[in-house]
Amino acid sequence: MKFASITTTTPSAESLDADYARLHAMLDRGTLGEALAAWEQIRRDIGTWSSMVELRFSQDTADADAKAAREYADALGPVITGHDTKLKQRLLALDPAPIEALYGRHALDIWRNDVTTFDPIIADDLEQEAKLSSDYTALLASAKIEFDGQTLNLAGLTPYGESMDRDMRHRAARARWAFFEKNADQLDDIYDRLVKRRDKMARALGDENFIALGYRRMGRLDYGPAEVATYRAEVLAHVVPLVAKIVDQRCRDNGLDHLYAWDEAIIDPAGNPKPQGDHDTLVAKANDMFAAMDGRIAAFYQQMNEGGFLDLQNRPTKRGGGFCTSFPSVGMPYIFANFNGTHHDINVFTHEMGHAFQNYQSRHQPALDYLWPTMESAEIHSMSLEFLAYPHLAPLLGAETARYRRMHLIGALEFLPYGVCVDHFQHEVYANPNATPTERHAMWHTLEKIYMPWRDWGDLSYPAKGARWQGQPHIYSAPFYYIDYTLAQCCALQFWVESEKDYRASFDTYVALCGLGGSAPFGGLVAAAKLQSPFKPGALRAVVAQAEATLAL
Repeated sequence: MKFASITTTTPSAESLDADYARLHAMLDRGTLGEALAAWEQIRRDIGTWSSMVELRFSQDTADADAKAAREYADALGPVITGHDTKLKQRLLALDPAPIEALYGRHALDIWRNDVTTFDPIIADDLEQEAKLSSDYTALLASAKIEFDGQTLNLAGLTPYGESMDRDMRHRAARARWAFFEKNADQLDDIYDRLVKRRDKMARALGDENFIALGYRRMGRLDYGPAEVATYRAEVLAHVVPLVAKIVDQRCRDNGLDHLYAWDEAIIDPAGNPKPQGDHDTLVAKANDMFAAMDGRIAAFYQQMNEGGFLDLQNRPTKRGGGFCTSFPSVGMPYIFANFNGTHHDINVFTHEMGHAFQNYQSRHQPALDYLWPTMESAEIHSMSLEFLAYPHLAPLLGAETARYRRMHLIGALEFLPYGVCVDHFQHEVYANPNATPTERHAMWHTLEKIYMPWRDWGDLSYPAKGARWQGQPHIYSAPFYYIDYTLAQCCALQFWVESEKDYRASFDTYVALCGLGGSAPFGGLVAAAKLQSPFKPGALRAVVAQAEATLAL
């Protein structure tokens, strides 16, 4: 399979009407199996088209045709959801036994949840929400920051934030936050409209506020805000004190009298390790890394690379960050990233490869609903592969491998307080949808002091007032999609602990988990991999103890 050979057909409101009328006619005739098979193909074709539209826009947010296609897809999205919702409602009214025989009970549970998240009365709101999210993406991608004699985007500025020159780091941080401050009114306005739009949709669907709807949109079937609050408390109790010790040690190791926010990125006094080579070198050497890891993932990576399913180089007007998408009609995923010559290249590469490998392993699941699991489960695959790569990173890092592993472990631990802070902030925001932008900044400021008490923004007045959250795209574009990373990190750290005892058994368990896709809810997948639920009090104690021993703290 070659990426260049993938073709898509752009649906229209008229073609969708015809396709779904055909499905309902099949159900009228009593040919359930035929209807389900046809629906599956329609959904996979639409998914491939939608993924391609999003990818093309991400590859060049300034391309007028790509932007127009994205806006068309945003407008058509509620139409597609409306058709699917009606069909799911009809299927749920039938005898469940034949559907369970084909897909299992979990598909029906997914559909029951899905139909509570849409009604035609919110179709326009959904379209406007998508447009606002695109506005945020395009705004950040438009950054043209004059720095060090160059014009850089936000991703291009990142290496300067990891310079061993403290003044350079400070200036890079100042340049970064100057962009956000310059666009503060627009950033506040976009988010304010998103929050109010989401709250309006929730109330139209009968909810008190967006929190419950947000959880349902994330497909969380077996836990809710109470369990998440328990997990946040566990992080606060067990991880925040450990990270405080790590940060204090870093300050001493780096010979600093005080640690500012722009100093936090320097974990090792010798400087953060960097990849051994440019983009082309890393892509080539990754063959050796995956070959040493496991033959199954090695063959898959070769197929991804030779088939053109990787876009890893940073470019002007390219969307920031990284993600994995998929083309379900052909059974192949695609990795998008922005290499910038820092250790983040290794992080994002192994992370997104974990997503891609899971998607590929579960491509034969019987329903599109199972191709991806819910996001907290999906992030187990991505984050665990970061740890499972530990013994085999030498082709990418050479002599820097041991330092990278230590830095990555520290980064994984330090991420947990930030991740739960992002989640807690969103709960506060959507519980108080009429808060002013100033009040929202105050919310973040308060929570940052609780979960990251060591953070000092110094003379960077904009993030110091509580604006750090504006640089986190998930808060704008994927509400409540962030605790997922921390829940998955808890599980990934358990994979790390077990892989230290028996690597081959751990990798086999990992492959089996990938193959399950989304055929069970989060708790079921965690249990299938013999992991401890993050919601169980004390779930973090063992990994924290192992980390303390490994880091000699």
